[in-house]
Amino acid sequence: MAWEDRTPFDAIEAQFGISHDDVVNLMRKNLKKSSFKVWRERVRGRKTKHSELRNFKVGRHQSYDQPKYRKR
Repeated sequence: MAWEDRTPFDAIEAQFGISHDDVVNLMRKNLKKSSFKVWRERVRGRKTKHSELRNFKVGRHQSYDQPKYRKR
C-alpha cells in the first residue's frame, strides 16, 4: 500500500496501525537504497499520499483497463 501512489498514509494507519514515520522506516529498511530514494521523492508532498493535501474526497480509483460492471 505504501508503494502505491493513490493510497494515503491515513488509510495505511487506519488499516494496519502504522504511522507515517513507521511506514517510512519500514520502506527504508526493506527497499534498496536507490529504490527508497525514488519512492521518497515520489511521495514527498504528493497530494494523493497525504489526505490533508487532497482537494477531492477519498474514493475508489478504477483503472480504465478494469471492466465496468453493468446492470442486466
